[in-house]
Amino acid sequence: MAGYADVIFGGGAIYTADPGGRRLVPATAADGRPATAVAVAGGTVIAVGAADDAAVLAGPQTEFADLRGRALVPGFQDAHVHPAFAGVTMIGCNLIGAATLDEAIARIGAYAAAHPEKEWISGSGWRMEWFEAGTPSRQLLDRLTGGRPAFLLNRDGHGGWASTRALELAGFDARTPDPVDGRFEREPDGGLQGTVHEGAADLVGAFVPKPTFDERLAGLLLAQRHLHERGITAWQDAIIGSYLGSQDPLPVYLAAARSGQLTARVRGALWWERSRGADQIDELLGRREAGQAGRFLASTVKIMQDGVAENFTAGLLEPYLDSCGGQTAGRGLSHVDPEELRAHVTALDALGFQVHFHAIGDRAVRECLDAVAAARAANGGNDHRHHIAHLQMVHPDDVPRFARLGVAGNMQALWAAHEPQLDELTLPFIAPELAARQYVFADLLRSGARLAAGSDWAVSSASPLRAIHVAVNRSLYRASAEPLLPGQALDLAEAMAAYTIGSAFVNHLDDVTGSIEPGKLADLVVLDRDPFTLPPDEIAATSVLATYVEGEAVYQHPAFS
Repeated sequence: MAGYADVIFGGGAIYTADPGGRRLVPATAADGRPATAVAVAGGTVIAVGAADDAAVLAGPQTEFADLRGRALVPGFQDAHVHPAFAGVTMIGCNLIGAATLDEAIARIGAYAAAHPEKEWISGSGWRMEWFEAGTPSRQLLDRLTGGRPAFLLNRDGHGGWASTRALELAGFDARTPDPVDGRFEREPDGGLQGTVHEGAADLVGAFVPKPTFDERLAGLLLAQRHLHERGITAWQDAIIGSYLGSQDPLPVYLAAARSGQLTARVRGALWWERSRGADQIDELLGRREAGQAGRFLASTVKIMQDGVAENFTAGLLEPYLDSCGGQTAGRGLSHVDPEELRAHVTALDALGFQVHFHAIGDRAVRECLDAVAAARAANGGNDHRHHIAHLQMVHPDDVPRFARLGVAGNMQALWAAHEPQLDELTLPFIAPELAARQYVFADLLRSGARLAAGSDWAVSSASPLRAIHVAVNRSLYRASAEPLLPGQALDLAEAMAAYTIGSAFVNHLDDVTGSIEPGKLADLVVLDRDPFTLPPDEIAATSVLATYVEGEAVYQHPAFS
């Protein structure tokens, strides 16, 4: 009989977005009663209501999913993530998630011993705070890999760790100058120390042997499984192109989408090559036209405007400090000249591209906002939904410009807490007034800006619930440190909205996903408890029991059946 549900979720709390898309709130039935059931047919939500509302839609083939008092929420969406890169790392020398230097050393040694056939040892995931000044030496890597060429990117993707043999094969030595967009760390005699930053890492990475297409596809699917297990049903891959020696993931995404193996909805951000200018725009148009298949669409351009604060490449308005607290001459990098950035963004905006900016420092954030302002002045308003990711430091004068220009703040909330990389490698080297402006999520939201959320995985954990915990508490789960600027905390409803309807908005998917309501696709997540009933400092104890895309389970924990 027509109108029967394929599946009915019942017996739990149902949460959806409020009309403004700023909070996740309890869903209600048409008569105002609390909703406890959701009916799905043909991959679409057909009813949200009380148990008796859903019961009339039950047919002989309808399946029932008993929530047992747990919570059903919209599928999480990650607005800034690198699954194609992370997947390749997961099948290589994988340091992602290593808790200590000793654990990372053990992983490197074990991988090298298990793969004597590998000409190069390559991988990713080491953390800067493990090493003095954040700079590991080539000699340590030589010992761990038996003198083989080795190159390991750090967890944030802005630097690498090279062995002596890798530098030799690349032809780099004491006479090699620093590139304009990066730096080689040096030993006292001028020789290369082994740590390479930004563009220097790109130069070394170009010599690392590349994985096969089949390995890259296997890595992407492994990464997709990892994200589904954490409740993620859609994402924006923040680099569709070649970066730090990696291969362009566009062909892999298209193959997965065409074969039906890509179960998530993915928006791809085409990489803007910072060594080039407007001449690449025609290529981007061609890549956008070719980059459409199934659930994948590459309609965004990613521009990395600065680096990161830990290696002093984030673009700041005021100078960095030295170890004694004195001002230096350094203010970080602008990877794209600000005047040229305004012209490029204006051209991209006129051609219908969304622009996804990377900006860590307050100067870089301002340069990105200035570029959007120039585009608005030239092209008028539109619905491209440009957004700036990371936003570690935003000048107070620039906070209201987000809402005024229609620029979304793409937050990586897991970073908004005291932890060694921030406390030891950033805060001592920036002015006190800048240290007091770290991750101003509440200011942005109160000013009227839209917030989206992402993990930057494999830079940090892919778990939305861990990031949401930090957005609310401004501290890591069960950490002893004081909260980081607690006045910038969001409440749970706001943080959950950023990771659902907020990211759906940035991904141009909010018309079909991001909330639980009739007519929208059944991209849903079952949580093992209702986080809204927990003390705030226990939010991260919540875990995902099941993830659905269009009503089909893409992940189920054995505890949920």
